[in-house]
Amino acid sequence: MRTIYERYQRRVFALTMRIAGPQEAEELTQEVFLKAFRGLDKFRGDAQLGTWLYRMAVNAALSHVGRSRDKKRAPEEELAALPAPSGMIDGDPRLRARLEAALRELPAGYRAVIVLHDVEGLQHEEIAEVLGCRVGTSKSQLHKARAKMRELLGPALAAEREVEG
Repeated sequence: MRTIYERYQRRVFALTMRIAGPQEAEELTQEVFLKAFRGLDKFRGDAQLGTWLYRMAVNAALSHVGRSRDKKRAPEEELAALPAPSGMIDGDPRLRARLEAALRELPAGYRAVIVLHDVEGLQHEEIAEVLGCRVGTSKSQLHKARAKMRELLGPALAAEREVEG
């Protein structure tokens, strides 16, 4: 159990943080591992262990988002303090803050697929397995999520260009 926790804890935490928010990530991560360890005997090996854990993490985060939909959004300074998604942006804290804020504005399902693909680097086959959908649905949802991100980022980027120009 310790080996499993040490191997997957950071990735489960990052995934839940990006879907449900930084304040809930620690609790959700603990919830995922408790559920996993209690149900380890039910793990049939149909999928990889990491995929199974990701599925539980996504389900926990999406359930939490659904339960707390009416709660206040995380403050912008808290979003800016989040670690940069690996490989997505290097060195520009303003861009990172805008991306994180836009990500938080996405519907939870779009957020999940964009995080799994663009941040975590999963392929559509793996995402389909994690989300329990078809590969085509994963691709379609990613396309829609990226379009929504462009829509959310567009006004801020245009305003910034005006100020700098």
